[in-house]
This record gives sequence, C-alpha cells and structure tokens, in this order.
Amino acid sequence: MRILGIVTDTHDTGVALVEDGVPTLVIEEERLNRDKHTKQFPALAVEAALKSRGLALSDIDALTTPWRAPRLRRTFATAIAKRFPTSLNLLRNKAHTPQNNAIVLLELHIRQNLIRCLRTLRLPTLYGVGHHDSHAAMYFVSPFDEAQLLVMDGYGDDAASSIYQGQGNRLTWQWKTGAFNSVGTIYTILTQYLGFAGFSEEGKVMALAAYGDDSLVAAFRETIRLEDDGGYRIDMSYFDFDAYGLLRPFKQKFFNTFGPPRTPGEPLTDRHRAVARALQVTTEETVLHIVRAMTRRNPSRNLVFVGGVALNCVANARILADTDIERIWVPPCASDSGAPLGSALWRHHQTLGAARTYTMTHPYLGLSYDPTRIAAALERAGLAYTRLGERELIGQTARALADGRIVAWYQGAFEIGPRALGNRSILADPRQAQMRDVLNAKVKQRESFRPFAPAVLAERAAEFFEIDQPDPFMTLAPRIRPGKAHLIPAAVHVDGTGRIQTVERATNPRYYGLIEAFDALTGVPILLNTSFNRQEPIVATPEEAVDCFLRTRMDVLVLGDCYAERRESAAGRTPSDLAKAAE
Repeated sequence: MRILGIVTDTHDTGVALVEDGVPTLVIEEERLNRDKHTKQFPALAVEAALKSRGLALSDIDALTTPWRAPRLRRTFATAIAKRFPTSLNLLRNKAHTPQNNAIVLLELHIRQNLIRCLRTLRLPTLYGVGHHDSHAAMYFVSPFDEAQLLVMDGYGDDAASSIYQGQGNRLTWQWKTGAFNSVGTIYTILTQYLGFAGFSEEGKVMALAAYGDDSLVAAFRETIRLEDDGGYRIDMSYFDFDAYGLLRPFKQKFFNTFGPPRTPGEPLTDRHRAVARALQVTTEETVLHIVRAMTRRNPSRNLVFVGGVALNCVANARILADTDIERIWVPPCASDSGAPLGSALWRHHQTLGAARTYTMTHPYLGLSYDPTRIAAALERAGLAYTRLGERELIGQTARALADGRIVAWYQGAFEIGPRALGNRSILADPRQAQMRDVLNAKVKQRESFRPFAPAVLAERAAEFFEIDQPDPFMTLAPRIRPGKAHLIPAAVHVDGTGRIQTVERATNPRYYGLIEAFDALTGVPILLNTSFNRQEPIVATPEEAVDCFLRTRMDVLVLGDCYAERRESAAGRTPSDLAKAAE
C-alpha cells in the first residue's frame, strides 16, 4: 500500500510517501525550488519522490491532502459574512452546487497540476483528510502505545486547537475550539506587528521575548482569557482577523493598549521586547492551562503535541516542568510541513485500520545524493579536498572544532521539518562565548538576540540540562543546570535555557561519533548546531552546500567523506562563477 500525501495552496507545500505505513520520503518544495515557505504546487517534490523510489504515479494506491475543504469553506464563509453580512444567504444557497463545491475545486487543482507535471491522465483517487486529523495522525509514528494529543496551529478546517486520545492504532477526537479562536494566529499576527514575517519568523519573537520585561504581561492576558473548563477565549475587541485576515488583523483597541506596530528594519525598543515577552508568557500560560485540564480528565501522562504552536520549544519545556505530563513527543515536522505525512498516515491507520509498525526515531527522510555528485561539486568549485575514512574524518573534524573553526557538515539524506539535526548543519565550539557573534558575522547574518542550539550526547543530556527524556528533534528548551552554563556559554540563551538536540549513536552514528570525539578532546559532549544556510532554505544538494560555503566565511566543509578547508583563492566566488565553472 503506497500513499502519497500532498499539501498545496498554503505555506510550506510538499509531499510525503508512505509505504505500508512506513514514511519513506518527506520533501518540502522549498528545498528544491529554493523559495522559503513556498506556496507553489510541489511539482518538483512529487517528481523527486517518485524518481528516487523508482516509481510511477500508477504505482501509488491513493493520494491524500490535509484539508477537508467543505469544512474550510464553511469557516471562511462565516468570515466573509462578518465582513459583508448580506452575502451570507448567497453563500448558503450556493454551498452545494457543484461549481462552488470547494472539495471539487481543490481536487481539480491538485489533479490538474499532477497531470501537468507528470504528463499522465491516470491518477489515483484523492482523499481529503481533516487538517487537525492530519496533524494528530503523527501519533501513529510516535513512541507511545497510548497518549493524549494536543493540536494547536493558526487554523485548520474548522478549528484552531483540538484534543484527541490515541490508543493503539485508533485516534478519538475529544474537543476543539473554533478556527478563529486561535493562539497560533495571535502569535503570527504579533510576529508581523513586531516587524517580522508571519508563518516563518515566529521563532525570532520567541527568542526576543527572553529580553523583555513583564510590564505588558497583565495587559496582554486580557486578550486571551482562560476559562474554567480548560479552554480559552480570544477577546475579539482587540482583533479583526476573523473578518480581514492578515491584511488588517488588529482593531484600534490593540494599538491604544500596546502602541503602533514596528516597521521592518526599525530598531528594536524596550516596548517591542516587552510585547514579545507578554505574547510568549501568555502563550505558555494558555498551553499549560489546556494541558493541565487534559491531565485532570485523562489518566495518560504521555503527550503528543503537534501544529505550528508545538514549535514553541520554551512552552514545550514548561509542559514537562510544570504539568503532570511525564513524556512529551513533538515530531520534527510539527507544522504544516508534516501535514501531508499525517494525511497519509491517517488514511493508512485510521481509515483502513492498518496496524502500527513504525516509530519515528530520526528525521532523515529527505533526499540523499550520490558521492560522485559530491566530488563533482567540489571540483567544479575549485575546492581542494581529501577523501577520508570514518575515523580520520571524525577525528580531523573534531580537532578543527576544538580549535575554534566553523564547520559546514553535510551528510546523507536531508532532515524533514524546519531544523537542521545533524545532516545539514553548521557546527561550532560552544565553549567560546563569542562564538554566537562569530557565527552571525561570518555565516548567518541574523539578529544577535537569536540563540544557537546545543547538540548533546543523549546519555549526557541530563548532566547539563534539566531534562530526563530524549529530544532528538530540537523541540524543547530546558534550563541549563547550575554550574554548567560556564562550560558552554555560546549555547546558553539569555534566560538560561538551551534548545537542545539529544543525539543517539543508533540514529546517526557519524554525528554521534563527532560529538563523542569533541568530548574526548575538550571534556564537553556538546556542539553548537545551526542550520546549513544563510537567509535561504536549508541546503539540499551538494552544489547548494558548496555555494553556501563559498558565500560565507566558514572554515571547513565536510561533504560526505570529503574534507575541504577554505582557501582564500576560492573565497568570495559567486553562484555565477560556479555556473561558469560547470559549463
């Protein structure tokens, strides 16, 4: 049974291939078309997924998409009716005519694009799966035999927050809020209010919040009211996104209370930092309020948290610290980049009743590239390299890191989701306090308030961080233990937390071996990890890795078994230079 999940007509389009319940490929279109958070139909991802597995579309048994469009249509019909009250009856009267049936239009759009990109008229049946159902279906690849599930995002078909119960290979829906009663949307519009890009730069706000004071927290709590039953209610006297979306999301009351929005590029002030702090605190309190109510109603102490809000690693760490939840699992593709995978899993397990046979222990479900292509990319760029054996490669790279050099580390298949987790990473020494500034200046060119992540040997994590469970997908930001921060100053955020990644030998032996070798040299089992990119999607191909290396001032490039050091004669070569060299 092969199911191909497809997400389109939203941010982070992409595909997922599930074969007999096992995810074999998950590809975000942005990795291939190089348009970050792209909304384009994932034509390149569809072609790459089939080609890499040697399949034709005729080999696919079913297509799925993570939207139930009739629900979504009703949700937005309500929003349109609020803005244009006289339109409500018109919308109701036309809701069931074929030409206005949203699921028909969505199916038609996907089918037309598949026909265009694959040049075939023979298409599998397409099944629409509820958006929150698709998120919740990540339970089927979680490590839990039973769990509670919380889904929180901007909006689904007809909900912004949902609760499910997972037992074996079945999910049972229990509770939901309306689509516009959305903590996720509040976080996105506040991201825009603070001068950043919504649906992509919410992490900047989370980082900025640690620098703010509590002067606006009490006022912001008035915008999201916690209810006695464990729910919450957005006070829409501050907001207008239920009528005007992101075009005009605020009412004047919000500006009267919190001041005018920040223009992109405008200097950050104490007020901006205080707004970020108020938003983050209120978000954490709302999530904790929901989870505490869940644990009162249900004996399970396992939690699967999914949806865009689940990328808030500070809130996730507080769930473990401040509720009765004993284990939390957040997949690496918790946001919409994982929705096509969830829709395929829902079809396989929930609809068809198939047993669970797979647990997601690693995120390396993207594409990999042939070693000959790696060597060719290096040679075209004029980069001298040495091909090394495993032990020598790890030892030489560990010594470079211990000497304070910045290493671009490229191995195997790329990761799924928004974070580099050891196959498309930039690595550095966490012992040097200035390393954050060096990375920003030489490589990332991003805001100074944003932290870098510590990747730690799994069995040593509790020694340095206040955590007693694995976190292989960098979804938690626990506090650093007293007496340890001075050992890894570059990995410590201003609030005393670190967004960790626990690394196990079984899931990535080469990456584990590198951290282990660094520990042998320095006594610190941790490396600083950030994504292999610079203001672009994370690199996918060897050519993109070489290009990024040459456009930045990293010191060492490790592509598979190939070890290359920067030569001044190669530095500064542009993508056009590389293109000419390849001709």
